Amino acid sequence: MDAVTYPNRKVIDFIQNRLVPLQLASDAEPYATNYGVKWTPSLLIIDAEGKVHHRATGFIPPPQFIAWLLLGIGKAFFEKDMFGEGLECFETVIAEYSYSDSAPEAVFFRGVSQYKSTHQIDGLKMAYRVLQEHYPGSTWANRAYPYWLLP
Repeated sequence: MDAVTYPNRKVIDFIQNRLVPLQLASDAEPYATNYGVKWTPSLLIIDAEGKVHHRATGFIPPPQFIAWLLLGIGKAFFEKDMFGEGLECFETVIAEYSYSDSAPEAVFFRGVSQYKSTHQIDGLKMAYRVLQEHYPGSTWANRAYPYWLLP
């Protein structure tokens, strides 16, 4: 990450504008134990209270990394019941990083966020359709499978 992803200008700009970065050695205590860090790089999106909302282990190339960060920010908003803010992040991942590994999960969480904010099932059904059409082999397409049964 230090050689390729972190020095990337778009990654630097994104992090400076959206996050408070913290880089620690993988054996830095008590963080390594508290957050279950066993391998490097371990990447975590953590809120101000110390709750982990998103994590990954291993190298992520720059464009994929920005999508991953946006997804993590969206999930942090989602878990705080801030669905509108989360939707913004998920929409950006889907629109600008549709090729990324994060896109199917963003589609899933967009649908769930739409449902949670409106209590209308349309978002869930659309998530299923988009996942089946664009990401049929993804874990997230499988997780959305029951949505096709909704009336």
